[in-house]
Amino acid sequence: MSDVKHKYLPHYTYEDYKSWEGKWELINGIPYAMSPAPRIEHQEVSSLINFQLVSLLMNCKDCKTLLPIDWKIPGNDEDNVLQPDNLVISKDVKGNFLTDTPVMIFEILSPATALKDRYIKYNIYESNGVQYYIIVDIDSKSADVFELQDGSYKIVIQAKNDIVKFDLEEDCSIEFNFEKIWV
Repeated sequence: MSDVKHKYLPHYTYEDYKSWEGKWELINGIPYAMSPAPRIEHQEVSSLINFQLVSLLMNCKDCKTLLPIDWKIPGNDEDNVLQPDNLVISKDVKGNFLTDTPVMIFEILSPATALKDRYIKYNIYESNGVQYYIIVDIDSKSADVFELQDGSYKIVIQAKNDIVKFDLEEDCSIEFNFEKIWV
Protein backbone atom coordinates (compact mmCIF):
# COMPACT_ATOMS: atom_id res chain seq x y z
CA MET A 1 0.00 0.00 0.00
CA SER A 2 2.92 2.36 0.57
CA ASP A 3 3.62 2.28 -3.17
CA VAL A 4 0.24 3.83 -3.99
CA LYS A 5 0.78 7.36 -5.17
CA HIS A 6 -1.31 10.13 -3.67
CA LYS A 7 -2.46 11.22 -7.14
CA TYR A 8 -4.29 7.90 -7.61
CA LEU A 9 -6.30 8.18 -4.41
CA PRO A 10 -9.76 9.79 -4.46
CA HIS A 11 -9.87 13.44 -3.46
CA TYR A 12 -13.07 15.16 -2.36
CA THR A 13 -14.05 18.80 -1.89
CA TYR A 14 -16.68 20.70 0.04
CA GLU A 15 -19.02 20.45 -2.95
CA ASP A 16 -18.84 16.63 -2.72
CA TYR A 17 -19.19 16.75 1.07
CA LYS A 18 -22.44 18.75 0.93
CA SER A 19 -24.24 15.90 -0.85
CA TRP A 20 -23.23 13.08 1.51
CA GLU A 21 -25.70 11.50 3.89
CA GLY A 22 -24.77 10.91 7.51
CA LYS A 23 -22.09 12.70 9.55
CA TRP A 24 -18.66 13.19 8.00
CA GLU A 25 -15.53 15.26 8.31
CA LEU A 26 -13.27 16.03 5.36
CA ILE A 27 -9.54 16.27 6.01
CA ASN A 28 -7.18 16.98 3.13
CA GLY A 29 -9.80 15.65 0.74
CA ILE A 30 -10.21 12.36 2.61
CA PRO A 31 -13.64 11.60 4.13
CA TYR A 32 -13.85 10.41 7.73
CA ALA A 33 -17.12 8.85 8.87
CA MET A 34 -18.33 10.10 12.23
CA SER A 35 -20.07 6.94 13.27
CA PRO A 36 -21.04 5.17 15.30
CA ALA A 37 -22.73 7.93 17.25
CA PRO A 38 -20.83 9.03 20.37
CA ARG A 39 -21.46 7.05 23.54
CA ILE A 40 -23.72 8.44 26.24
CA GLU A 41 -20.84 9.67 28.46
CA HIS A 42 -19.46 11.62 25.48
CA GLN A 43 -22.80 13.36 24.98
CA GLU A 44 -23.18 14.09 28.70
CA VAL A 45 -19.69 15.62 28.95
CA SER A 46 -20.27 17.64 25.78
CA SER A 47 -23.54 18.96 27.24
CA LEU A 48 -21.81 19.92 30.50
CA ILE A 49 -19.03 21.71 28.60
CA ASN A 50 -21.60 23.59 26.54
CA PHE A 51 -23.71 24.49 29.59
CA GLN A 52 -20.70 25.90 31.41
CA LEU A 53 -19.48 27.83 28.36
CA VAL A 54 -22.93 29.34 27.77
CA SER A 55 -23.04 30.45 31.42
CA LEU A 56 -19.52 31.86 31.40
CA LEU A 57 -19.95 33.74 28.12
CA MET A 58 -23.22 35.48 29.00
CA ASN A 59 -21.40 38.76 29.67
CA CYS A 60 -19.09 38.57 26.68
CA LYS A 61 -20.66 40.54 23.84
CA ASP A 62 -18.74 38.88 20.99
CA CYS A 63 -18.04 35.31 22.12
CA LYS A 64 -20.51 32.49 21.76
CA THR A 65 -20.35 28.73 22.10
CA LEU A 66 -21.44 26.30 19.41
CA LEU A 67 -22.00 22.57 19.31
CA PRO A 68 -20.82 20.57 16.28
CA ILE A 69 -21.10 22.75 13.20
CA ASP A 70 -19.26 22.50 9.91
CA TRP A 71 -16.06 24.53 10.03
CA LYS A 72 -15.04 24.97 6.42
CA ILE A 73 -11.39 25.82 6.80
CA PRO A 74 -10.42 28.58 4.39
CA GLY A 75 -7.71 28.06 1.85
CA ASN A 76 -7.12 27.42 -1.81
CA ASP A 77 -8.58 23.93 -1.60
CA GLU A 78 -12.04 23.27 -0.25
CA ASP A 79 -10.96 19.94 1.16
CA ASN A 80 -11.11 20.48 4.94
CA VAL A 81 -14.42 20.49 6.80
CA LEU A 82 -14.33 19.66 10.51
CA GLN A 83 -16.99 19.42 13.21
CA PRO A 84 -15.46 20.13 16.63
CA ASP A 85 -17.42 18.77 19.60
CA ASN A 86 -17.63 22.17 21.32
CA LEU A 87 -16.20 25.49 20.23
CA VAL A 88 -16.11 29.17 21.05
CA ILE A 89 -16.16 31.73 18.27
CA SER A 90 -15.52 35.43 18.81
CA LYS A 91 -17.11 36.69 15.60
CA ASP A 92 -20.64 36.88 14.31
CA VAL A 93 -21.66 33.68 12.53
CA LYS A 94 -24.00 33.69 9.56
CA GLY A 95 -24.93 31.03 7.06
CA ASN A 96 -24.80 27.25 7.17
CA PHE A 97 -21.18 26.80 8.17
CA LEU A 98 -18.30 28.49 9.95
CA THR A 99 -15.35 29.95 8.07
CA ASP A 100 -13.68 32.03 10.82
CA THR A 101 -11.23 30.34 13.13
CA PRO A 102 -12.65 29.48 16.56
CA VAL A 103 -10.78 30.86 19.57
CA MET A 104 -11.33 27.64 21.57
CA ILE A 105 -12.09 24.03 20.64
CA PHE A 106 -12.93 21.04 22.83
CA GLU A 107 -12.62 17.55 21.34
CA ILE A 108 -13.86 14.62 23.42
CA LEU A 109 -11.89 11.45 22.76
CA SER A 110 -13.53 8.22 21.73
CA PRO A 111 -11.84 5.00 20.62
CA ALA A 112 -12.74 5.73 16.99
CA THR A 113 -11.45 9.35 16.99
CA ALA A 114 -8.57 9.48 19.49
CA LEU A 115 -5.73 9.34 16.96
CA LYS A 116 -7.44 11.81 14.63
CA ASP A 117 -8.10 14.22 17.53
CA ARG A 118 -4.61 13.94 19.04
CA TYR A 119 -2.62 14.25 15.83
CA ILE A 120 -4.48 15.26 12.68
CA LYS A 121 -6.89 17.77 14.20
CA TYR A 122 -4.21 18.99 16.60
CA ASN A 123 -2.03 19.97 13.62
CA ILE A 124 -4.93 21.51 11.70
CA TYR A 125 -6.09 23.56 14.69
CA GLU A 126 -2.55 24.68 15.45
CA SER A 127 -1.79 25.72 11.87
CA ASN A 128 -5.09 27.59 11.58
CA GLY A 129 -4.57 29.65 14.73
CA VAL A 130 -7.04 28.14 17.22
CA GLN A 131 -5.88 29.83 20.44
CA TYR A 132 -6.95 27.04 22.84
CA TYR A 133 -7.33 23.35 22.04
CA ILE A 134 -8.65 21.11 24.81
CA ILE A 135 -8.53 17.33 24.38
CA VAL A 136 -10.96 15.73 26.84
CA ASP A 137 -10.39 12.13 27.93
CA ILE A 138 -13.53 10.82 29.61
CA ASP A 139 -11.90 7.57 30.78
CA SER A 140 -9.10 9.27 32.72
CA LYS A 141 -11.26 12.27 33.64
CA SER A 142 -8.59 14.64 32.42
CA ALA A 143 -8.23 17.29 29.76
CA ASP A 144 -5.04 18.34 28.00
CA VAL A 145 -5.21 22.13 27.65
CA PHE A 146 -3.05 23.54 24.85
CA GLU A 147 -2.47 27.23 24.17
CA LEU A 148 -1.08 28.64 20.94
CA GLN A 149 2.16 30.46 21.73
CA ASP A 150 4.38 31.79 18.93
CA GLY A 151 2.56 29.64 16.38
CA SER A 152 2.88 26.34 18.27
CA TYR A 153 0.81 24.61 20.91
CA LYS A 154 2.23 24.42 24.40
CA ILE A 155 0.53 22.30 27.04
CA VAL A 156 -0.72 24.56 29.82
CA ILE A 157 -2.14 21.93 32.16
CA GLN A 158 -3.56 18.46 32.29
CA ALA A 159 -6.76 19.52 34.02
CA LYS A 160 -8.70 17.14 36.23
CA ASN A 161 -10.56 19.11 38.89
CA ASP A 162 -8.87 22.40 38.07
CA ILE A 163 -10.22 25.83 37.29
CA VAL A 164 -8.39 27.24 34.26
CA LYS A 165 -8.49 30.85 33.11
CA PHE A 166 -8.82 31.49 29.37
CA ASP A 167 -8.33 34.93 27.82
CA LEU A 168 -10.63 34.76 24.80
CA GLU A 169 -10.62 38.40 23.76
CA GLU A 170 -9.33 41.70 25.02
CA ASP A 171 -12.36 42.17 27.23
CA CYS A 172 -13.47 38.57 27.66
CA SER A 173 -11.88 35.98 29.91
CA ILE A 174 -13.46 32.97 31.59
CA GLU A 175 -12.55 30.59 34.39
CA PHE A 176 -13.57 27.11 33.29
CA ASN A 177 -14.10 24.52 36.04
CA PHE A 178 -13.14 21.08 34.73
CA GLU A 179 -14.47 19.38 37.85
CA LYS A 180 -18.00 20.20 36.65
CA ILE A 181 -17.77 18.22 33.39
CA TRP A 182 -17.01 14.72 34.65
CA VAL A 183 -19.90 12.26 34.82
